[in-house]
Amino acid sequence: MLTINVAVLLAVIVILRLRRRTEARSRMDERMTVVIVLALGVLLAPTPVGQSILTVLGEIAGSITEAGGD
Repeated sequence: MLTINVAVLLAVIVILRLRRRTEARSRMDERMTVVIVLALGVLLAPTPVGQSILTVLGEIAGSITEAGGD
């Protein structure tokens, strides 16, 4: 249960950081956003939500690959 709460907090932080104007971001700010997003991914991966996201992305990637091969 704690994992979901931390994941929600990180998701809110990511949304707030990405809403800022692109010109106003420094290189360090962009790196920090990447680190936060990676931490969010690590927290979500073992949860049912993370597994369903992985399944959906896998299906999308598979359909794109099939469409490109024809």
